[in-house]
Amino acid sequence: MTVAAQKRGAPQRRSALLAAIAAKNAEGLIAVIPDIKCISPKEGNLLSGRNPVEVARQLVSYGAPILSVVTEGVHFGGSTSLLADIVHAVPVPVLRKDFITTSEQLEETKSLGAQAVLLICAMLDEHRLQTLYALALELGLEPLVEVCALDEMKLAKDLGARLIGINNKNIASLEKDEGGPTRTAELAPHAPKGAVVISESGIHTPADARIAALAGAHAVLVGTALWRAPNMQTLFDGLVIERGGSSCGQ
Repeated sequence: MTVAAQKRGAPQRRSALLAAIAAKNAEGLIAVIPDIKCISPKEGNLLSGRNPVEVARQLVSYGAPILSVVTEGVHFGGSTSLLADIVHAVPVPVLRKDFITTSEQLEETKSLGAQAVLLICAMLDEHRLQTLYALALELGLEPLVEVCALDEMKLAKDLGARLIGINNKNIASLEKDEGGPTRTAELAPHAPKGAVVISESGIHTPADARIAALAGAHAVLVGTALWRAPNMQTLFDGLVIERGGSSCGQ
């Protein structure tokens, strides 16, 4: 039996992040998770002089139940100090997004105060994925297992992952492609029963969020579109779709 399998046999408390998604779903709505990132490899600088910590506070005031913070520095302009600053600035759970490959990074994530961490199937072999998943649980971190293909969805199922992210873009090319929520529509029906599904990247409009919601996504993670929007709050509000697929204002 693998370490991850042993973990599946132990009772697990619902994390703050899962509870936040569940609370939004209980209102009949999809959860919108803003992605705090400074640079898009495709679109360039996203801040335009804005303070990301202040923007994080604003997004929470709009109703964001969770925030995602990109800490990868070379391509996305993030940092662990930004993560720590946002964790201390907002009262909602924070997910760390990075290319996590070592136990030291998980321990660092915990020490910085994040409640969840991204584990990307495409970046990890099966053994390393199992090891990091089990350690994240031991540390009290909620692992978001990211998939972009059916074989990776099977890996997530074998792990017993209760939080699965479907990346609508190709992370190997730093998400420079034009991927959209059709990938969520293809893969979400294959998610293990009881798993919470987040549709990541390529969500630009309420119509995109609607496709994800109809496919079964419990949440959408949105970055560049919010940062590029003429009015961030207007787009955020429009993305809050009923889980049946309608806009909450309809």
